[in-house]
Amino acid sequence: MARILLRNIHTLVTMGEIERILHNADVLIQDGRIAGVGRNLPAEGIDRILDATNCVAYPGFVNCHHHLYQTLTRNIPKVQNAKLFDWLIGLYEVWRELSEEAVEVSTRVGVGELLLSGCTTTSDHFYVFPKKASRELLDVEIETARKLGVRFHPTRGSMSRGKSKGGLPPDDVVQDPEEILGDCDRVIAKYHDPNPFSMCRIVLAPCSPFSVTTELLRETAEFARAKKVQMHTHLCETVDEEAYCLKNLGMRPLEYMESTGWVGPDVWYAHGIYFNEQEIGKLAETQTGISHCPVSNLRLGSGIAPIPKMLDTGVKVGIGVDGSASNDSSNFLREMQLAMLVHRVGTAVDSMPAIRVIEMATKGGAAVLGQPEIGSVEVGKAADLAVFRLDKIDYAGAMADPAAALLFCGAGPRAEYTIVAGRVLVEKGCLVGEDEEALWARANKVAERMLSAAEEKLGVSYR
Repeated sequence: MARILLRNIHTLVTMGEIERILHNADVLIQDGRIAGVGRNLPAEGIDRILDATNCVAYPGFVNCHHHLYQTLTRNIPKVQNAKLFDWLIGLYEVWRELSEEAVEVSTRVGVGELLLSGCTTTSDHFYVFPKKASRELLDVEIETARKLGVRFHPTRGSMSRGKSKGGLPPDDVVQDPEEILGDCDRVIAKYHDPNPFSMCRIVLAPCSPFSVTTELLRETAEFARAKKVQMHTHLCETVDEEAYCLKNLGMRPLEYMESTGWVGPDVWYAHGIYFNEQEIGKLAETQTGISHCPVSNLRLGSGIAPIPKMLDTGVKVGIGVDGSASNDSSNFLREMQLAMLVHRVGTAVDSMPAIRVIEMATKGGAAVLGQPEIGSVEVGKAADLAVFRLDKIDYAGAMADPAAALLFCGAGPRAEYTIVAGRVLVEKGCLVGEDEEALWARANKVAERMLSAAEEKLGVSYR
């Protein structure tokens, strides 16, 4: 593998234990890892030098929650102003049309956007398996992500409670527990790599308390722990979910999940807006993680999660862009900007300084995903970096604090370089090896096909 030297970085945000911010620094990359951090590192034996003058560099950002397939169903007028349950009911009808091609092209779009915004590691919550589609849609997503080069934590999601059993999803996108657990076993055996610096780790992820049975939750927890893989689901996203759990299950959401074995350092939840103070203490005590999804929470009108309180209490918190039908983007830097701003209204103006957001986006996400080799720029860590140009009009007058400039200024620029495991995947603001215009055209063609099929079946317009 090529030896790469990032030369003369204006501001390097290492997130390391000793020096967090360096200026005029170099980073040496060898065999997919950080081999040196300092000033004026020797260039002998280097295969490639990347000039990072007037750039700010961070550890590659870590995305803890996404639904990549949703990049094909964003900005749909019928659900633009819907809250979560209505939004889901409307979009399930379109997601019934998922195919191998749709999964492949949506993965290219979503991962491409993430890479362009400095994200080097992503999870993905894939839980829609239409009966008429291939049984191996998750395989398509994993193979596509592998080709793109991102560090990947795909989750084998599931739904087992359809409309006929009191759930929200149509019956033809849910599966029997035996089929779900059998496929979980298959994908773990085929793709899961538990080793340090892994590029693919499988996670098991029933969708939510209102789309799976209690039995499946328990069985999944037991199975995941037997296989030593992590677990993930949505929780405490809306007041409707809380009401559903109290009415149908007789418990608040976290109490219910705890009764099925779903707390612990191997578990993380998406959203967590409606945890109370006692529940936040339980999350910290059990080291259960949270993926904060501020843009989606605002887009759906769900609420503002008590993230400052969680951090102060010792909860592991990362950041997630959530699905591109509730965001409607996979721009990780935009997510960081909103994470910084929303709590200044939701909590207090000093509750979310920029460095705290950067920590959630890097070391916080690494902790949530259980991959300590990522999240900081230190010798021996993974060579995952996000590099952005500062010499733009967006940052004129902003050089008093270059590390925070991307969060306070500009509209979320494209990365100058995004490097994953020592491979340059974004260069000069463009995806390496990807024709973005052709991908745009292909994605829109598939999206139109899915939307038109749903409209024809339902006899209603989504436009």
